[in-house]
Amino acid sequence: MHYRDHHPAHFHARYGEHEALVAIASGAVWGSLPPRVLLLVQEWRVLRLQELQADWERCECCETLEPIAPLE
Repeated sequence: MHYRDHHPAHFHARYGEHEALVAIASGAVWGSLPPRVLLLVQEWRVLRLQELQADWERCECCETLEPIAPLE
């Protein structure tokens, strides 16, 4: 996430030379990730939805973000 970024609420996902923006609420994707990676990113997004939304709200206020655990 980037501080004071544009809406909708989203996060940036990078994998090698690939990069995509992923909407927190809907899972809409702008950009490109390999299919397997995108599945993992979407699984993580669903599991961490509340944490992602809370960090987005922190970003809007330029507050320190809380770490979000990866998939296990």
